[in-house]
Amino acid sequence: MSKMIGFNNAMFWTDEANILYCEFNNDDAGAKLELSLLKSYIAAIIKLCNGKAMPFIIDLKGARGTFSIAAAKYLASNPELEKLKISESYISNTIGTKLLIGFYKRLYDPITPFGVFKDIAAAKKHSLAIKNNLYESN
Repeated sequence: MSKMIGFNNAMFWTDEANILYCEFNNDDAGAKLELSLLKSYIAAIIKLCNGKAMPFIIDLKGARGTFSIAAAKYLASNPELEKLKISESYISNTIGTKLLIGFYKRLYDPITPFGVFKDIAAAKKHSLAIKNNLYESN
């Protein structure tokens, strides 16, 4: 890991392959990610990426809850994030989280390539494949 920023229920870091990792941990199924906390997370992501576009791997295995509509819209339309994310690979082990991801992507962000995986190895393989295809085509 080259750089890391942590919060109470979230950790963000990059690796030597220039992939951004986001890991969320929250046991409260009633929790809702609000816009104010999301803005702090986005600031951390912007700092870690340092202007370099990279794939995002988002580990939601330890996360419960949902996000506010305002947070979802802000996340999907944030111009700084749009410049930084090449793709999104989600790690999930529950059908509820997989459905939430599908709903979010279909409704708010149908453009960014994504996949949902059971483990980090598969997510990283997918992320690197998209990154390599992008740079080979340019």
